[in-house]
Amino acid sequence: MGPAKAALAERLFQEAVTLHRGGRLEPAIAAYRRVTELMPGHIGALGNLGIALRKAGRAGRARQAVNGLLAAGAAEIAMEYPVTTEIPVADPRYNTILARFYADMAARLRALSGAGEDVVVLCEGDPFFYGSFMHLYTRLKDVAPVEVVPGITGMSAAWTATGQPVTWGDDIMTILMGTLPEDVMAAQMRNGDALIVMKLGRTLDKVRRALRTAGRFEDAWLIECATMPEQKVMRLAQARGREVPYFSIVVVHGSGRRP
Repeated sequence: MGPAKAALAERLFQEAVTLHRGGRLEPAIAAYRRVTELMPGHIGALGNLGIALRKAGRAGRARQAVNGLLAAGAAEIAMEYPVTTEIPVADPRYNTILARFYADMAARLRALSGAGEDVVVLCEGDPFFYGSFMHLYTRLKDVAPVEVVPGITGMSAAWTATGQPVTWGDDIMTILMGTLPEDVMAAQMRNGDALIVMKLGRTLDKVRRALRTAGRFEDAWLIECATMPEQKVMRLAQARGREVPYFSIVVVHGSGRRP
């Protein structure tokens, strides 16, 4: 990086700090982001961005789960996804944008690790089960030491919230994503004993239709935000017309062999 670019980044950082201290969070957030675009490894901007986002009420669920548990001097780096539902998953731009995001974030974490810092990536559920961390892991595992701590999956939290065992004896469990084509879901639902459907939200109506086609609708449960303060558990048939958050799971319990 040339001296002019470094000087600009430092000037923007000082402006961001002034805005932040003055309580002007949104302009401060924008300024911190500009600094990280110029200098991806700027630890001050990365840490302050995370703090500003939390103060602005934007803390992610994983971060909320560790409120009060972090050391006072811990620097926090916000991982803000550049795209979620703005464009379809099938759009080639989706993977291109996310690949760039993960490559940039992995480079930042590798730089911190290389400088002797201990880095912790907070994840919801199990990091290796449909988790976003997997995309960082594959980029870091051969260039930096990485230890993965197993977690409790969202689906196990969801079926436990129903108060019923999910599989018995030789039951076959089928795990599906609500983003799959409806006919593919219906076919898999017919063949499975216990069913788990994740990635709901706007896909819920499609999931309902697939369950009806497979003859499994009346046995389905809907669990919203399992283990979280706003958790809700109900029969899917009782959720007619209900809009559900992305962190929702449909469960159909197995009924296999038992003593």
